[in-house]
Formats: sequence, structure tokens, C-alpha cells
Amino acid sequence: MSELFSYSEAWLHEHHALHTAREIDQQPRLWQQLHDELSESQGYWKPFLQPLLADPTLQIVLCGAGSSAFVGRALAPWLREQCDLDVVAYGTTDIVPSPLQYLDPERPTLLVSYGRSGNSPESVAAVRLADQILPHCHHLMLTCNPDGALARYAEGRRNVCSLIMPQGSHDQSFAMTSSFSCMTLATVLLLGPLTLAQSAPSLQQMTALCSREQQNWQLQVKALANSGFKRAMVLGGRCFTGIAEEAALKMLELTAGRIATRYDSSMGVRHGPKFMVDGDTLVLLMMSSEAYCHRYDADLLRELRHDDLAKQIVALSGTPGDFHTVLDSDLDDIWLLFPYLMYLQMLAFETSLALGMTPDNPCPTGEVNRVVKGVEIYPFTAVRSINTHLAK
Repeated sequence: MSELFSYSEAWLHEHHALHTAREIDQQPRLWQQLHDELSESQGYWKPFLQPLLADPTLQIVLCGAGSSAFVGRALAPWLREQCDLDVVAYGTTDIVPSPLQYLDPERPTLLVSYGRSGNSPESVAAVRLADQILPHCHHLMLTCNPDGALARYAEGRRNVCSLIMPQGSHDQSFAMTSSFSCMTLATVLLLGPLTLAQSAPSLQQMTALCSREQQNWQLQVKALANSGFKRAMVLGGRCFTGIAEEAALKMLELTAGRIATRYDSSMGVRHGPKFMVDGDTLVLLMMSSEAYCHRYDADLLRELRHDDLAKQIVALSGTPGDFHTVLDSDLDDIWLLFPYLMYLQMLAFETSLALGMTPDNPCPTGEVNRVVKGVEIYPFTAVRSINTHLAK
């Protein structure tokens, strides 16, 4: 009988955890498959993207709802640094009620929309608002559901490039795992500074690392999950701040709020949020491989250990040193992002099980849903502000 994370599939099915376990476990395979599929479809997306990215006036807006928004928050700073692109990241939940605060009609825009199902009402509304408000708007849609509303919106539109993530990435579990990481990787490969061929060695090294270390990580996270922590604080700078936000949400979702969570940057946590750290708190710090940033991460780690307030501190790092090393790797941060993410997903999964929850659906009573319900979308009419009107 096959196993996932040392559990039989029958046991996982009985405990309503099979989808979540399978969707975390399959990610290294899906990441390699995604690279292969993008290589095969270059004739479709390259002619669309290359002229847009060559325009120095282009603004790129990365957007999504919930976890899908955190893809953009993780990658926007990295894309600005590595590619000299004007990239911003906003939640569609921010854009929809206040579109003119986030979308600039004076700028040619590439709206990159992320969606697991592609059916979140805010994400569909944001795309329609962008086409309504922006005279020069193009769309790159990275979704996991070929039958979703975002994928259907692309049909017959010349200003839209729609790419569907590999089969299996449309998570059936409540929580986004494969979908999140595949959409993140697709953005790195499509908009990053390297060609697909140039990125292949780092991708292969990263996927091999995740496959090799998974059993060891499972032992670690299971012990952490059974340690009795009641709070989790996830920290990281650079691209890891967006991953910290996603990991904090994953823990909150899979434990149905039983574990209180917080995320912050390595520098920002001292400015008040550090009050959360007490004897019930598990602190998870994602450390940068970039030497300058790493020094700040190491300073915070020493400070937290000196304070001796947390129940436990786990430092995720690719650099061996005087702290808990989850992996030993010379990968750059953008590639470390994926093993860090997988480790934190596994921790949330094990914590859910330790609390007697059902990870595939931690809210069976339906107050919180896999695809958001109950959102009313209202027609938008662009009007000048009162102050602008009075000034004239």
C-alpha cells in the first residue's frame, strides 16, 4: 500500500487529509512538468510577452485574492531588482472596491492575474475593471483550472495570454499548495531574468533537494506539530516576506484558527509584533542566502535566542551555521523559496492532524469556503474626485 508522509493513503482518506498530503507531496514533480510545458508553449507566450516587456513605460500589476495575492507580494520586489521592471503587487480584494487607487489609466499595463480556480469573484471583477479603466491593458492569466472564469475570459481576446498550470495543480483540498507554488514558479520562469534553458539547472537542483529531504523534514515538522505550540510567527525578508504571509495563512487555515498566526519581515518584527513571542509561540525564520541580508537575519536570530521567550525557534537556511539548518544548499533566494514553502506547508499539515482537524476541509460547517462566496460585485462608474471637481 502506498504512503504519503509516512501515512497510508487509506489512513489519510479516513482522516480527510489525502488531498492535502498528495498536493504537497507532488510539487517537485509538477514544478519540473511546468518547466517542460512552458518550454513547449514558447511559440504562444513569447510573442505576447516580449514586446510588452521591452516597453520602458510598462507597469506590471501582479494580483490575486487571498493566497493568490501573496504570489505577487513575494515576487514583485525580486522582479524589480533582477529585471529592472516596474512591478507592483495588489490584492484584487483591494483593487475591486477602489480601482483608481491601484490602476493608472495613464500607463500601459500588464495585469498578471493568479487564481487556483479562476472563479473568485474579485479576480474576475479586477480583470473586467482593468479593461474598463485602462486604455492600454494586456493580461497574463496564470491559473490552474482550464474551465474557470479567468480562463474563459481569455477566449477570443487578443490582449490576453492565458496559461494553465500542470494538471494536478488545481488543488482539491481547501488550502492552496500546488497551485500557489506552480503559479509562483511560472512567474519566475516567464518574467525573470533567465531563459528557460538557463533556469533549468537551478530548478533541477531545487526539485532534487525537496525530493531528497522530504522524509527528514517530515520527522522535524511532526515533532514540532506535537510540541503543543499555540501561536506561530513566520518571518523573512526579501522575497520571503510574501512567503511568510502565505505560510502564516496556511497554518491559520489548516488549523481552522486554532493556532494564532502572524507574519512579518526580519526587520519589521521588532516594531511591536515581537510582543507576540511567548512560551506558547513557535517562531519560524526564513534566512536569506544573500550575504548582506543574511547578516540582519542572523542578528534577529541571535536576539530571539538571547530573549529566550519563544517555545521554539526554527531557522530555515541554506547556509550552515550556528542554528537549525533545514537544508544545505548554495541556491539563490528565489530558488530557496520553494523548499522553504514546502517545509512550512508540511508543518501546517502536521499541525492540523495533531489538533485532530481534517486538513482537506478544516471548516466543514461552511463559514469559510474553498472558493469565496457571498461577494456582490457592483458596476463601477469612473468619476472625478470632489476635490478635483471643486478645484476646477
